[in-house]
Amino acid sequence: MSMNFATSATTSFLTLMGVLLGGWLSTRNQERLWRRDHARQWRDIRLSAYNEFLSAYRQYLAFALDQDARIFASPSPRKPDEMMPYFDEVGRPYREKFEAAIMTVRLVSAQRETADAAKELIDRTRRIAAARATHTEQDIPTELFDELWKAHRRFLVAARQELDLPDIWPSQAEQ
Repeated sequence: MSMNFATSATTSFLTLMGVLLGGWLSTRNQERLWRRDHARQWRDIRLSAYNEFLSAYRQYLAFALDQDARIFASPSPRKPDEMMPYFDEVGRPYREKFEAAIMTVRLVSAQRETADAAKELIDRTRRIAAARATHTEQDIPTELFDELWKAHRRFLVAARQELDLPDIWPSQAEQ
C-alpha cells in the first residue's frame, strides 16, 4: 500500500511539474513573440517616420531652391549669428510639414544618434533656405551644400543602423 501511495505521489508530482514546465515554456515563448512583434511594429513606425521626414525635407529643400520662392531671413532668436528663414504663404505648408516630420522623428527615434543626425540635417537645410533669401538658387555657397550632403548621409547611416539595416556606404576613413 505504501508502494502504491509513493508511485501515485511520484506520478502526480511529475505530472504537475510537467504542466508547470509546459506553462512556463508557453508563457516564455508568448512573451518572446510579443517582444518580437512589438519590435517589428516600432521598426515599421520608425521607417514610416523617417520616410516622411526625408520626403518633407526634400520638398522643403526643393521649394527653397525654386527660383520663384519668396524667402525672408532674420537673425535667429536663440543664435543671433545664424539666420532663420521665413516663407510666404506658398512656402508655409512645406515648412509646416517639415516641422511636423521633425517632431515625429524626435518622438520615435530609439537612438540619440538618429535624432542628432536629423537635427543636423534640419539645421543645414535651414541654412540653405536662409541663404536663398539673399542669393539666387545658383549663387548659394557650395560649402552649404557640401555640409548638407554630409548631414544627409549621416542621417541615413544613423537611421539604417537604428533600423538594423546594413551600412551600404564606405566608412569616412575609406573615402
